[in-house]
Amino acid sequence: MTANVRNLTVGAALLAALAGLVWFAASNGDAPATAAGPVGSGAVSVVATTVNYRPFAQDMEAIGTARANEAIDVTAKLSNRVTAIHFREGQQVRAGDVLVDFDSEQARANLEGAEAALRDSRSQFNRSRELFATHALSESQLDQVQATLSVNEARVAVARAQLNDTMIRAPFAGRVGLRNISVGSYVSPDTVITTLDDTSVIKLDFSVPEVFLAQLREGMEITGRTTAYADESFNGRVSGIDNRLDPVSRAVTVRARIDNRDGRLKPGMLMAVKLMRADTPALLIPEQSLVPEGNRQFVFAVRDDKANRIEVQTGRRRPGEVEIVKGLAAGDVVIVEGTQKVRDGSAVKVIADERVEGASLGREPVLRRQRA
Repeated sequence: MTANVRNLTVGAALLAALAGLVWFAASNGDAPATAAGPVGSGAVSVVATTVNYRPFAQDMEAIGTARANEAIDVTAKLSNRVTAIHFREGQQVRAGDVLVDFDSEQARANLEGAEAALRDSRSQFNRSRELFATHALSESQLDQVQATLSVNEARVAVARAQLNDTMIRAPFAGRVGLRNISVGSYVSPDTVITTLDDTSVIKLDFSVPEVFLAQLREGMEITGRTTAYADESFNGRVSGIDNRLDPVSRAVTVRARIDNRDGRLKPGMLMAVKLMRADTPALLIPEQSLVPEGNRQFVFAVRDDKANRIEVQTGRRRPGEVEIVKGLAAGDVVIVEGTQKVRDGSAVKVIADERVEGASLGREPVLRRQRA
C-alpha cells in the first residue's frame, strides 16, 4: 500500500510540472494557433465581375384564346319554311353566296301587286302632268297623284325587301359549319341554321398584367403555340389594346392577329402566347452575387481592395442574372464567388473577372472567366 501511495504522489508531481510548462510557453506567445484564432490577416481571394448596362429583352408569357376574324350564327330574319339549302358542311363560301332559300310565293305575289300599282300610278302621273300643262288639272290634283306615286314606290321597296328576306346570303367570305336544318324545316329567328367563320386571320386575345401596360404598343411581335401543333409556333403582331383594365385581375386584354390562310388554327383554341418586348438597357449582375437577408438583398462591392456590403433593390430577372434598380452604378465591381468568406470591410484580392456574355443576343448567359 505504501508503494501505491508513493506512485500516486510521483504522478501528481509530474502532471503539475507539465501544466507549468504549458503555461510558461503560452505566456511567452509560443502556443500553437487554434481555429478560434487564425494566424495573419491576409486578403481573401474572390471572383468578381464589373457591373455594366446591357440590353435586356424579357419575354412576357400569357394564355390566350383564338377567335375567328369574323364569326356569326346564321339565322333567319322571319319565321318561314326552308325550301332549299345551297351549302355543304365545311364549305368555303364567298360574300353574297346564297346559303338558304325559304318559301317565297307570298312575297313574290306581294311584289308583283306592288309593281302593278306602281306602273298604274306612274302612268296616271304622266297624264296628269300633261293636263296640268294645259290648265285642265289643278296643282292640288297633281300633288295628290304624285303622292300616290310615292306611296306605291315605297310599297314596291317593302315587297322587294320581304322577298330578299326569303333567302340568306353570306355577308362575308368564310367557311360554314355544321347545318342544323333540313329542307322542309320551319325555322324562327332564334333558330341557328349554321355558323360562318372567316378564319383567314385568327384573332388571339390574352390578358397582360397592369405592370407591363406602359411597354405595350400596337405592332409588337408575338409567338403563339398550341398543343395541337406542339413542335410549331405561329407568329403574329399586336393589333389592339383594350382601353379598360379588369378591376378584379388588374389586367388589360390585348388582341393579336395571326395569318391563318392554311386554316390550321381553329376558333376556340387555347394558345400559349409569348410577347416579345423591345430590348431596354438594364444594369445586370450574376444572380449568385446576391446575399439575401430576410426580405432585403445585399451585395459585396470591391472598393479600394476591400469588400463593402451594399443593400440593393432588384428588378427583372432572367436565368442567371438579375437587374439592379438601386444601389449600384455602372463600373462597380461586385463579388460573385467568395461572398461567404468576406465581411464588410474585409481585405480582398480579385483573382478572376467573371463576365456575362450572350445576354444581348437572346441566348442564355454564358459565364466567361478572365484571369486578372
